[in-house]
Amino acid sequence: CVCVCVRVYTHYLCQPPTIVKQSVKDYIVDPRDNIIIECEAKGNPVPTFSWRRNGKFFNIGKDPRVTMRKRSGTLEIGFRSGGRPEDYEGEYQCFATNDLGVALSNKILLRVSKAPLWPKEVLEPVVVTEGTPLVLACNPPPGLPPPFTFWMNSAMTPIPQDKRVSMGLNGDLYFSNVLIKDAHTDYCCNARFLFTHTIQQKNPFTLKVLTSRKVAESTPTFLSPSGTESSKMVLRDEQLLLECIAAGLPTPTIKWFKKGGDLPGRKVKFDNYNKTLKIINVSEEDAGEYVCMANNHLGSIRHSIFVQVKAAPYWLDKPSNLVLAPEENGRLVCRANGNPKPIIEWLINGQPIESTPHSPSRQVLGDTILFRSVQMGSSAVYQCNASNQHGYLLANAFVSVLDMLPRMLGPKNQLIKVIVNNRTFLDCPFFGSPLPDLRCRFKNGQGSGLDGGHYRVYINGTLEIKRARAEDEGTYTCVANSMLGKAENQVRLEVKEPTRIVRVPEHRSAVRGSLAHFDCKVKSDPSLPITVAWSKDDKPLSLGWRLRKDGESLLITNVNEGDEGTYTCTVKSEIDQDSASARLTVLEEASLNPSSALPPDRPDAPVELDLSDPTARSVRLTWIPENDHRSPVTEFLVQFEENRWEPGRWQNLSTYPGDLNSVILQLAPYANYQFRIIAINAVGQSQPSRPSPRYLSNGAAPDAIPRGLRGWGSKKDNMEITWEPLLNLERNGPNLHYSVWWRRNDLGEGWSNVTTVESKHVIHNTETYMPYEIKVQARNEFGQGPESNVVVGYSGEDMPDAPKFFRINRRTFDTIHLEWDKPLEPNGILIGYQLKYQTVNGSRVGRPQLETLPPNVTTFTLRMPDRSTRYKFYLSALTQVGSGEVYAEESPHFANEAYIDQVDIATQGWFIGLMCAIALIILILLIVCFIKRSRGGKYPVRDKKDLPLDPVDQKDQDGSFDYHSDEDNKPLQGSQTSLDGNVKESDDSLVDYGEGGDGQFNEDGSFIGQYTVKKDKDETEGNESSEATSPVNAIYSLA
Repeated sequence: CVCVCVRVYTHYLCQPPTIVKQSVKDYIVDPRDNIIIECEAKGNPVPTFSWRRNGKFFNIGKDPRVTMRKRSGTLEIGFRSGGRPEDYEGEYQCFATNDLGVALSNKILLRVSKAPLWPKEVLEPVVVTEGTPLVLACNPPPGLPPPFTFWMNSAMTPIPQDKRVSMGLNGDLYFSNVLIKDAHTDYCCNARFLFTHTIQQKNPFTLKVLTSRKVAESTPTFLSPSGTESSKMVLRDEQLLLECIAAGLPTPTIKWFKKGGDLPGRKVKFDNYNKTLKIINVSEEDAGEYVCMANNHLGSIRHSIFVQVKAAPYWLDKPSNLVLAPEENGRLVCRANGNPKPIIEWLINGQPIESTPHSPSRQVLGDTILFRSVQMGSSAVYQCNASNQHGYLLANAFVSVLDMLPRMLGPKNQLIKVIVNNRTFLDCPFFGSPLPDLRCRFKNGQGSGLDGGHYRVYINGTLEIKRARAEDEGTYTCVANSMLGKAENQVRLEVKEPTRIVRVPEHRSAVRGSLAHFDCKVKSDPSLPITVAWSKDDKPLSLGWRLRKDGESLLITNVNEGDEGTYTCTVKSEIDQDSASARLTVLEEASLNPSSALPPDRPDAPVELDLSDPTARSVRLTWIPENDHRSPVTEFLVQFEENRWEPGRWQNLSTYPGDLNSVILQLAPYANYQFRIIAINAVGQSQPSRPSPRYLSNGAAPDAIPRGLRGWGSKKDNMEITWEPLLNLERNGPNLHYSVWWRRNDLGEGWSNVTTVESKHVIHNTETYMPYEIKVQARNEFGQGPESNVVVGYSGEDMPDAPKFFRINRRTFDTIHLEWDKPLEPNGILIGYQLKYQTVNGSRVGRPQLETLPPNVTTFTLRMPDRSTRYKFYLSALTQVGSGEVYAEESPHFANEAYIDQVDIATQGWFIGLMCAIALIILILLIVCFIKRSRGGKYPVRDKKDLPLDPVDQKDQDGSFDYHSDEDNKPLQGSQTSLDGNVKESDDSLVDYGEGGDGQFNEDGSFIGQYTVKKDKDETEGNESSEATSPVNAIYSLA
């Protein structure tokens, strides 16, 4: 931008003009004063101002009575040198201009207040018969604004009004029936004009009443309105007044009801002895047929009033200023509603958008203007005009195209001190174009962002610490990022201990002339300097030789009557303070005599509670204290009970010093209160007083912002927006509901919204785990409350994709190292990884093992019990929904695996054990051979000497018989003899080693063919007769 710009914290910023102050649309002025039409605007460069009057350029320089204030567009029209204010009536509009655009004010309709005189007229006496109805017309002169009318007599005393006699909305005086006592000669209608503060009086009416012996009773008839039905049109948010005044004798009673529904009891009010129905803040649901019924004992009559509710335009989405960087996209939205529906018109710098040059980067779509790929030099001020037959709305919104690095606007390295457990805010104002993203706040240089828990980051960069703790102390860094760069700032937070009085002063009674001492022991944070001050009856205490400080305590010597009062010790530090009070009572010496002094007691309850001075949110409560029973009242506790939300429950409202008996109570709107008071002295509390009269506070729009706003997904395709409902005393009015807005955070789309009475709204058919900006606002029948800060929520999570990659490496002979990367689409917040693995041996698999790893761990090392073992691994990422797609890998055969096993086989346990077993067997065989060699002679082949030879034993394959000697028939050593004298065959004989075949013997009969014996043809029989024996049995049988 080519302009001289204002410096803001070390950088310059150009800004189109913005109207910041202007006169009201319907502007009525007092003709006795100068006329001032306001128009203030800001911008950079400083805007210049011009005016149009009745649609034409208003040349201020040519009119000597008109001046424009310096650096302002405000007009001042003076009449010291003559001139008539009426000559300047008309429609005015202000234009604020600088190099970047033109901003417009509303069209201001200027009218001069008028208070015309009552026309002169001669009023004839009004003669009526007793019991008949009567209307005395007022017909005040039409003033601007209309005057306020009332009826008085010549003594300036108001005419008494009641159910029978009352003034209507038009100012006329209505008599339902005339009585003899109504005859007067001075019924005067008065008109009071607000601007001129004058009262004009109409000529008086003279009323003559004719009497009769018997006054005839009559059925009700309507004096106003006439007929059986009428209609009424009222605008939304205005006040609806319906009136029914009936004649009849006896005086009729008026009742109201609404066809098809109930009267809106919470905002309806009956005035003028039930003749007027008033509904405040009219809404569309108040339209319909209202029926008033007048009845006495002779009959009844009805009148229907058909109410239509129209609406001047009102904002649904007011356009707001837009700052864009070159090539960025944006939108201006102007949404309004009304009845009939408003027409939306766009202007650029005060000119209709249709008459301006076409721009390819701009597209008008009804109530929305879309900007695509904006360029430098396209800054302008856009006006949105929404109008219907009942009014219009005009809004300015500038589009400023800037290209600026992120900047921190706050002071550098600010130090903030806070008391422990208190809430504090760390501000971080920033600016840049494109708008920087402030999502990173760090403490003490750590890389974790702060949001959630007792931290809360607002969209404007402010960090809220809901309850400061000692561990919150440190340096906080906020970082603003954009595509052009980043900027950061630091704030140092120190958390201090509170300053408090640990030994408070106590109430004292001192004899005149004695000494009084008040304690005030203080404890505070050592790093905070403190001051201790004393006051008496809320006024600073002058210290001297008689009243002096003893450390932090107060010492009063030579007490006299003037010292009696309430003494307060106040201790202050730079960030907090504490105070405590005590009362000094000065006694005469006789009061110390036990026989003449009664002990102090609790005070009596206050009496005569009275309410006065009501305002929108307060009322004055006054009471009379009773006997304090020799102990001064130190404070009064005011309690309240309201019967709309929690009837019968008394709650503490506030405490007040004991020397007060009249206080202003701050109240919540739309509550039906009653109050009571408890007096407190050093002994204790009084009984509660009798309740005050009830007081119904006026309703109002909500003040509170719904707390606990959050957005989260209960399913993968939805987002639930929830918040805490307002407390009962925060409702401020009936028909409480909530407006909820949401939009995707990453698309730059417009807000969607819904209104609900619940504290929850579910958005369906969302994409998985997408950020949304959300906000909420409470509304009731009186209006809308403040909007919450924008909070970022996320739609539902889903199971994540598989990890980006998964590798298996062998680091050493007995370990496997795994590594992977997070999924490309986590579909939510990763809470960890799940790793399953099991051994694999061909088609056989081992028992699965499971490891759960945190989300910041992407490696795993597995120690193998056996180097030849192979594993199969299954890896998946986890979100709150569950585990995602599995990435499976099997450990490969490594190239040097066989070589590693050959080289190191001697160190394996199984190999060592096998070698030991083989050595043991060889040793046993050597022992057997050695024993046999050492014995010599013949080896017996049979154990049983008396048994005949089996066929297989008697004859060899060649027909020869086995040779038996006497020595052979002897039982072997170690064999056992059976009970019948037979010798049992040895458990193990050397013939078994020949598997039943013939053995070969040396000349001495020894067996030499134990390893080379021929098998019998019948192998089965040979196997059945043979038996494998252990080396130990062989040793025993040969010994």
